Amino acid sequence: MKNYINKSIFAHIMKILSNYSSLKEKIREVCERCGRNPDEITIVAVSKTFPFTRIIELNSAGHLDFGENKIREMRDKYYNISFQYNGKINWHMVGHLQSNKVKDIIAFIHLIHSVDTYNLAEVIDNTAKKINKKIDILVQVNTSNEEQKYGVSPDETERLCKQISLLENVNVKGLMTIAKMTEDRDEIRSNFRTLKELHDKIKPEYPDFKYLSMGMTNDFDIAIEEGSNMLRIGSAIFGERINTDQ
Repeated sequence: MKNYINKSIFAHIMKILSNYSSLKEKIREVCERCGRNPDEITIVAVSKTFPFTRIIELNSAGHLDFGENKIREMRDKYYNISFQYNGKINWHMVGHLQSNKVKDIIAFIHLIHSVDTYNLAEVIDNTAKKINKKIDILVQVNTSNEEQKYGVSPDETERLCKQISLLENVNVKGLMTIAKMTEDRDEIRSNFRTLKELHDKIKPEYPDFKYLSMGMTNDFDIAIEEGSNMLRIGSAIFGERINTDQ
């Protein structure tokens, strides 16, 4: 039984590393096609629903950036990993963040991708001040204008960035969007292009404005073609999601 378990774990590790290698090769091919440098693109490995051991396995192979979309899951993984492993991990919050949960991740978060209101930014700022830390954030933009989605409207993005930039303990580092879930690649491209145009318009005002977080497993090629330098990739690395109530 023990040998079977060891073989099963080894197979999981090899599959993840194979997926990761294939993903990087696909990114390289897309970059070559559109004249970009693949080294300028950060992959955030979205490990939601997967056990924390998967993070350790990929991190041990040299990958630094990991994303979660639920606070409790991120917090639990952080503490489980910290207790038994000392590798450097950059934690990204890629899901909706409730104001009353900010305190749970403020001490270890690397980048928050999902700030879409001044009130949330203000809570992050006030919480960060208590531990004398500056927090890097991205402003989430609803480029598809879907009512069920979080994100500030494109028309209000510049104003929100300006408001947040006045906070002492929050650094606005760029923009994030989630394209519409559709098979219409032209519509997806339009969503990404809207964010890139906003990014290019706002960037001259902010010296630290450098991240364009857009593109997931099903649309990262379009995102790269439209200027993304930060991809949020889950199933292309870890495989199909594990059902969980977390």
